[in-house]
Amino acid sequence: MSANLDLVRSLYADWERGDWSAPLTWAHPEIELVGADGPDASSSKGPAEMAAGYREFLSTWDDLRTEAQEYRELDDEHILVYVHNTGRARGSGIEVGQLMGSRDGANLFVIRQGKVVKIVLYWDRERALTDLGLEG
Repeated sequence: MSANLDLVRSLYADWERGDWSAPLTWAHPEIELVGADGPDASSSKGPAEMAAGYREFLSTWDDLRTEAQEYRELDDEHILVYVHNTGRARGSGIEVGQLMGSRDGANLFVIRQGKVVKIVLYWDRERALTDLGLEG
């Protein structure tokens, strides 16, 4: 197992417990977070902006959980994680699968010199595979 894969697995160990508060020591100073699809496709740059965006996004959900189902090392810098999301939108009570069209997504991590430089979040796993030219 590579150091990059170990890093991504350690992030999901916290996130799967619903702990989004760990220090961003793993993030490059110019990290980019991209929401590739979903109701709020957006991007942010830098750890502070990324953390603020996460806080805002998480505040719209009751008990949002992300469970890693499979890790794929695509090359020395890219790790693709198949995820399963659960939770309800605060206020409306709509489940994540109803709102996003699927509960099964994928997240792409780009890692250089031990730091995550980019995360691309996909709520739709098939779109991730298409964008990356991969098969499921």
